[in-house]
Amino acid sequence: MSHDVRGLSDPDRSVRLTVLDRLLLLARDGDDDAVQALRAVVADYRRFDTEIYTRALNDIGLFGDASLAGPLLDCLADADYGCQAWAATACGRLGVDAAGSLLIDLLAHPDGLAREAACQALGQLGDEAAIGPLAARLDDPAEFVRAAAGAALAEIGGQRALASLWGAFESRSYPRLGYVAAALAQFGPLVFDRLVQATRHDDPEVRFWAARALGSTGDPRASATLTRLVAEDGGVTRTGAHVRTAARTALKTLRRTGHRTSRDEETRQP
Repeated sequence: MSHDVRGLSDPDRSVRLTVLDRLLLLARDGDDDAVQALRAVVADYRRFDTEIYTRALNDIGLFGDASLAGPLLDCLADADYGCQAWAATACGRLGVDAAGSLLIDLLAHPDGLAREAACQALGQLGDEAAIGPLAARLDDPAEFVRAAAGAALAEIGGQRALASLWGAFESRSYPRLGYVAAALAQFGPLVFDRLVQATRHDDPEVRFWAARALGSTGDPRASATLTRLVAEDGGVTRTGAHVRTAARTALKTLRRTGHRTSRDEETRQP
């Protein structure tokens, strides 16, 4: 079956969206002509309005591959077209390593959504050259961008990324550091002893977030430290949160993680 992409440029928005929805539905069913039509939207993006382009990119997994790297990079550099955030996301999903420098540039974009997308894509690409620029985004004005930068650093991993996150943890520049705690937890054994030590810090903010991070590590050794905090720590953070409450929640998280791991291991047994 042949699919004419001209309908995607119809003056009537409802027609354009109907054609696009049908192409996406057919692509999900493996229709090669629909896949090629959707690829044409990316390959010649300037022919189509931004709504069609961005909606198509939301489902890039249905039709995209490395051969679309060139036009995606063009769009990523095309500030006038205004779809850099979607191009960044697609580059991350498709593993377009050549996007690294453009994504780093995008970290300075005035739109927080574009900065967030750049963080996420750099994490997916595992680009170690991005560690410094991502670390700078841990001070981004938008919390959701700070969270995306933290998650990206955890995804890249290694001592440099860990040092950046630990610096944000110690600086306590923001009252809510759940995203930093979650990112630190991903480093597991690399950070476990430091988190345990942090639960004895003079500042209850440090103890609070260290407890949260320990619970998310999934390491059963954390149970003893968290139990101690529940029993002994009466500290309260600037926002009125109790350290022992954080420890109690972390224990529940730790137990859920342990149960899930046990079930997964049972499932894998022959």
